Amino acid sequence: MYILLAIAISIAGAVMLIKPEIIYKVTESWKSNTTGEPSDLYILSTRIGGGFFMLVGIAGAIALAVLS
Repeated sequence: MYILLAIAISIAGAVMLIKPEIIYKVTESWKSNTTGEPSDLYILSTRIGGGFFMLVGIAGAIALAVLS
C-alpha cells in the first residue's frame, strides 16, 4: 500500500518538474479572469516543489524496499 503512495508522489513530482503548466491549469487558472501563462516565479517554485516530491517518493520507495 505504501509503495503505491511512494510511486504516486514520485509521478506527481515528475509532472511538477517537467510540465508545471499542467499544474497551473488544474490549480490556478480558474482563479484568474485573464488568460495567460504562469509567471516565471510560479514555474520555478513548482519545479522546486516537484524535485522535492520526487526525492521524497524515491526515498520512501527505497526505505520500504529495505525495511520489507
